[in-house]
Amino acid sequence: MKKLPFALFAISLLTSVLLISCQGLKRPHEANLERIYKGAAQREDINRNAVIVIPGILGSRLVNEPTQQIVWGAFTREAANPRKPESARLIAIPMEEGKPLNELTDTVRQNGALDRLEVSLFTGFSIQPKAYLQIMKVLGVGGFRDETLSHTYNLDYGENHYSCFQFSYDWRRSNAENSVHLGEFIREKKAYIESENLKKYGKRGSVKFNIVSHSMGALVARYYLRYGEQGMPANGKPNLNWAGAKDVDKVIMVAPPNAGSILALDQNINGLNMGPFTFKYEPSLIGTMPSTYELLPRYRHNVLKDTIQDVNLDPLDPEVWEKYQWGLLDPKQSQNLASLLPHISSPEERKRIAKDHVTKCLQNARRFQEALDIPSTPPEHLKVCLFTGDADDTPVQAEAWPGRIKFVDFAAGDTTVPRYSALMDERFASRSTLEPLKTPIPWDQVTFLFDS
Repeated sequence: MKKLPFALFAISLLTSVLLISCQGLKRPHEANLERIYKGAAQREDINRNAVIVIPGILGSRLVNEPTQQIVWGAFTREAANPRKPESARLIAIPMEEGKPLNELTDTVRQNGALDRLEVSLFTGFSIQPKAYLQIMKVLGVGGFRDETLSHTYNLDYGENHYSCFQFSYDWRRSNAENSVHLGEFIREKKAYIESENLKKYGKRGSVKFNIVSHSMGALVARYYLRYGEQGMPANGKPNLNWAGAKDVDKVIMVAPPNAGSILALDQNINGLNMGPFTFKYEPSLIGTMPSTYELLPRYRHNVLKDTIQDVNLDPLDPEVWEKYQWGLLDPKQSQNLASLLPHISSPEERKRIAKDHVTKCLQNARRFQEALDIPSTPPEHLKVCLFTGDADDTPVQAEAWPGRIKFVDFAAGDTTVPRYSALMDERFASRSTLEPLKTPIPWDQVTFLFDS
């Protein structure tokens, strides 16, 4: 069984670790970007749209605000180690029976997008895979410079650019929550650009943004565009008003799990193990994070089967999770659950709290997915573009077993996100592509890459 993380970021990370560790491999020749793109990088244009890059799950650095200890973003002896109870409690979202998910807060905060990830668990051994640095570098040579990373580029961008930003967020939390923060971020950056334009050109200009979103970051962007800063209301449905599209001209989605991924379920059941020189994150930690449930596939797409009755199961049904003892409800996680809830002495009470938390996360995920799946025509100015891989077998269906799932069907994708999920292709339920594409996402451009 493949053990893969939710987003392509983690796959790229592990590949980087292995490649950098192999001293015998030759590095490919790199073009002289400064010579090729210096002119474009230094071009001034008050009317150029600014760019916001939204990374996927795992793609933002997390720190414990009071101590500044790295919770996610480095595998070092100083970083939070999930094997230690006090660190595990920093990594996990707090759990409390009867309390809404948005009120289960802690002292962990986002601290920048993950341009690089330090791996240094052994004396004399240290590597730094470059995560999202390459995306920022490519944008940079086109003149979209992120000032926070300017020291990492071997390129003279000039002093006149303030047009590219990375939106970091606490990827453990619901994407609906993070869409509110995205709205705040856009307003802040719009005011900043207007201020800089006023200094340079004597006028504020008409500030618009293009969003480049990767993996789960596309779900944050889509929810924000549709609902603005409403978040997920405590009762009822959010008002679909496309309020977030007001300042956005184009959204580019790279490998977005628009219809979820069966690997998200596998990760909730088995935890996250990214390979050598890294930590393992147990299912009890992953299972506290509301965002991971929002990545589950849709029931209507027939992706989860009962092994005995051969009937379709709902990945968002709490009774299914309880029956098969998945994630936080797995008895093998009882010791880890005790570490996460040290103030609760009763095993029965800890189980009840875990069940309550899983139920809340699944219910929240259902409401989030329903809000994204409503067909709706966006404002005419907004362009929606997709780039995704469709060259590799990717798990799309699984059998349910106690404490595990077994992949039984594969389809075209990038090993993590199936092609149908990136497209949000509703034809997948019948496994037929003879009829025209049916999707709630009004694509203006779709590009399939025959590569991972």
